[in-house]
Amino acid sequence: MTPTLHLGQTLSFDANPFEAGIAAARHQRHGGLVVDGGRILAIGAGDAMRAAYPAADTVDHGAGLIVPGFVDAHAHYPQTAMIASWGKRLIDWLNDYTFPEEMRFADPGYARDIAGRYLDLLLAHGTTTVCSFCTIHPDSVDALFEAAEARGMRVFAGKTCMDRDTAPAGLRDTAQSAYDDSAALLARWHGRGRASYVITPRFSPTSTPGQLQALGALWAEHPDCLMQTHLSEQVDETAWVKSLYPDARDYLDTYESHGLLGAGGLYGHAIHLEPRERDRLREVGAGLVHCPTSNTFIGSGLFDMDGLMREGQRIGLATDTGGGSSFSMLRTMAAAYEIAQLRHRALHGSELLWLATQGSARALRCDHLTGNLAPGLEADFTVLDLASTPAIAQRSTHADDIWETLFATIMMGDDRAIASTWVGGRKAGPVMQKAGERK
Repeated sequence: MTPTLHLGQTLSFDANPFEAGIAAARHQRHGGLVVDGGRILAIGAGDAMRAAYPAADTVDHGAGLIVPGFVDAHAHYPQTAMIASWGKRLIDWLNDYTFPEEMRFADPGYARDIAGRYLDLLLAHGTTTVCSFCTIHPDSVDALFEAAEARGMRVFAGKTCMDRDTAPAGLRDTAQSAYDDSAALLARWHGRGRASYVITPRFSPTSTPGQLQALGALWAEHPDCLMQTHLSEQVDETAWVKSLYPDARDYLDTYESHGLLGAGGLYGHAIHLEPRERDRLREVGAGLVHCPTSNTFIGSGLFDMDGLMREGQRIGLATDTGGGSSFSMLRTMAAAYEIAQLRHRALHGSELLWLATQGSARALRCDHLTGNLAPGLEADFTVLDLASTPAIAQRSTHADDIWETLFATIMMGDDRAIASTWVGGRKAGPVMQKAGERK
């Protein structure tokens, strides 16, 4: 197979910029990225890559910035159609918007329609990998994995399990059916192509101790799987959990005591953590997922990015569709910056981009596969137009370096800033195109 050489600016990471500073990033103003067989073969100066691979097909992105494809570490694809629903606190928002919409996924056709629509929206916004909750319906899981397979995307997902009467009757399963359905879906999808099954209790308020125990047992049987849930999103939610689990030491203990705390655990939000919870999450190497547009939209609170990073926590970034108000990881990075500012920490552009790529991949335990531009990794990347709107273009003319230029796109960019998205070396669109074809 003939390699493809992508020319443009390139930006990759050698280390975590929260630890190593700007030196963690590698920017080539005239860079080259060589792709072959769906993987990255080499990255370096454009002229050097031309000389090393003279027979390669060439795609010239001009001044476009080639970055790793965005990795969205926590989302609810069934909430696509109800994104940006007005008002409400978390519990009311679930009852008034989320649960009625999720009931519609009893219809496999509706699930397939939303799954395809959702993944196409992600690709249009430069996101190449996502970890999503589905609904209690097994068909909702099949729909998302089938849509991802058709697009060549790396997707993590699982059946959302709820058996407590805090969820409506139409969205409840049982401890046994949650185990059986999850086990069957895991056997069908986990490790098939780029699909990874994730064991998925929604959160402690919608699961009985028996269901949490059953899912903990399933995770123990399949420790190579991830497990995703929610943790300490809102103060009133945390109080609710304590009323439902009066013997628990804290919110995290409702998972820990049922076998649902571990290195492969993903805990969305994690805003109102107690000291013991922070210690245990760090000790086991669990993934915390920051969902900034959701946290501001639903009024949840301010994630402690600086403090948690300094503790050595493993942190990813996510849109949290549809509690989050955008499908865009650019907008999500901007919101993360704004929340950190309210905690008196100005996140650098390198830190924001790392969170949205390698940081999220690290939280998902797939940074050895994707989330960066490096030889051997999967060729998932996004090309940014750094002058996509008049407002951004005029700011870019006054920028002194790549970080000022990129920061303007992070803060003001949207899907117009996505010049193209590449999945496994192929350009994404309504129909996946062959490597080397121009947009």
